[in-house]
Amino acid sequence: MGSNIIPAARQSKIMELIKRDGLVTVDSLSKILEVSVITIRRDLSMLEEKGVLERTHGGAVLAPQIEREFNYSEKDRINTEQKEAIGRAAAELVEDGDTVFINSGSTSYQVIRFLKGRQDVRIITNNAAAVADFGGKLGVELILTGGVYRHQSNCLIGDFAVSTINQVFASKIIMGVDGLCFDAGLTSPVYQEAGITRVMIDRTQGSVICVADTSKIGKVTNFVTAPLSKVDILVTDWLFDEELRENLEALNIEIIKAEETV
Repeated sequence: MGSNIIPAARQSKIMELIKRDGLVTVDSLSKILEVSVITIRRDLSMLEEKGVLERTHGGAVLAPQIEREFNYSEKDRINTEQKEAIGRAAAELVEDGDTVFINSGSTSYQVIRFLKGRQDVRIITNNAAAVADFGGKLGVELILTGGVYRHQSNCLIGDFAVSTINQVFASKIIMGVDGLCFDAGLTSPVYQEAGITRVMIDRTQGSVICVADTSKIGKVTNFVTAPLSKVDILVTDWLFDEELRENLEALNIEIIKAEETV
């Protein structure tokens, strides 16, 4: 294409490539468009200012779109196989003697399911689904935060829940999210739930573990829970885009891909 092409045409080509590939790097764009790395970085900065892409370490991805809140029953039917696999893999990170915060959400619930039967684990959660179908045979010590029941997300919210969490120091937190992206970080469509998870993170002395199927990566919802840099481990599914690994590992995030069940 060369340096004689006007910036608007070059930037249009960049957007065409990023929509096709999902992620582009500065070096690859420089070669494809036959311009300097400095020119590409300038183009990416201009496109980021327009809100159409998001800069990453050494490249860019499409700007995430704000997602609406799904009802819990809807969420529970989406990507069920991936969520179960993620729940199993995340549960394996819990060690005997751990006190674990687990927040609301259908993926978080799967983690609780796979901790069933563990005798030396304590779970502290605002996830009301935790007691839905265990028939009193959970095995682990389960502490509900209490609070106001929110039907849409089947969880407990409010000052009472926050007060309970503030009386605990957990060794780990395993948290589901509705959106995860480089710029906006971890997000939730409900400000009360974002606040509760944020307090859980603050009261955690050990690993911050995020559980998210790949449909959540690159998405943004309305309220920020925490910056992505707060995450120590991301447990996701086998569809994870390996091109994102370098950018996540640059934030010191360990990536665990749950195995597909056969």
